[in-house]
Amino acid sequence: MPAPVRPHPLARGRLAERTNAFLARAWERGWLPAPELRADALWTLAAKTLGAAAESGGRSPEDVADFRERLTRLIAAVNQEADLNALGRAMAYGQLLRVVKNRLAFGALWTRRPELLDTPIAPPIIVIGHMRSGTTRIHQLLAADPAHSHTRYCDAYHPVPAPLAMNRVKAALELAMLGALNPWMQSIHPMTAGGVEEELAWISAALHHSIYESQWHIPSYSAWSEARGAAPIYREFARILRTDAATRGVAGLPRVLKVPAFAEDLPVLLAQFPDARLVLAHREHGAVLRSAVSLAANQMAVQSDSCDLAAIEARWQHKIALREARIAIALADWNGPLARLAFDDLNADWEAAMRRCYAELGLNLSPTALAAMRKMMAASETGNHHAHSAQLARFAEAG
Repeated sequence: MPAPVRPHPLARGRLAERTNAFLARAWERGWLPAPELRADALWTLAAKTLGAAAESGGRSPEDVADFRERLTRLIAAVNQEADLNALGRAMAYGQLLRVVKNRLAFGALWTRRPELLDTPIAPPIIVIGHMRSGTTRIHQLLAADPAHSHTRYCDAYHPVPAPLAMNRVKAALELAMLGALNPWMQSIHPMTAGGVEEELAWISAALHHSIYESQWHIPSYSAWSEARGAAPIYREFARILRTDAATRGVAGLPRVLKVPAFAEDLPVLLAQFPDARLVLAHREHGAVLRSAVSLAANQMAVQSDSCDLAAIEARWQHKIALREARIAIALADWNGPLARLAFDDLNADWEAAMRRCYAELGLNLSPTALAAMRKMMAASETGNHHAHSAQLARFAEAG
């Protein structure tokens, strides 16, 4: 069944409205306990199974302290600035509790199996660019090549290894629930449990601001995190990547990595992966801004009744300028392989663009890889993402 027409960037689905009303009423009348969005409450609940000491497994004291400070500051910003509704508060609690539980579960795993952290991996291919600039299409084209590896949604959002493919089952159930609450989610960013996915959740696991500021109005945390050194976040990212590569048996294949927030931390990311190949995506900034605002508004409207489109637009104007400046600084000292791909060139002739990309990266574009890319592009012709273009056109007409 097609999603209902999205009449406005801040529109909410019917189920989200009903769920929000039910939770508010249930908490007010004492039918259900309201979630305790406090750092100590999250730690107490998460540590019941594994114990708080598990956090130190595989991590330095600096990385442990960084996460603790980030969690305290993020929760303070959520409580003081985000103005979450009942559904938003429940979603924030669920997300942050899972982050802390995974934090402890990884520490316990790395204590038992420290060799995972020394897994040698092939030089990655890192896609750099603004959200909505074509990075997803580039990512998926490169991931279609069987000579490369990629992260799946189930590995991104449920990264702790689990038996019997339970991560994939959890991911499928999660996507079904999220799709019911937000009927436009799949048109903005199509996802499947086993599909190609960016690693945003892996930097979010160390409390990078990017995923949270796209859902919640938390300007104090965004500003603090943007200014803070990101080395602990990318050390955690590298630990998760090496663990995933080892447990899935793909360490020998170059991983295609993509997160728009990489642009903010490129020097730190490249210090972790100095042998990486880079692909830089470009799109006209006005189009990037319109699409980014639409995505963020969709996420934020579900969780707050007081979203401000002007504030969302100002935030993403800032993000575009910040990321442009930091990309320029990082690439000024970069001597490794680098390919540049324009959004319009991909639209006009994606095969020619990818042939040039492979040549600039010093990679072989095999007939098998090209056939896989053609299959992927053919399937995308009927994909859900086309509905987002229609939404943006409708919003533009409405003014």
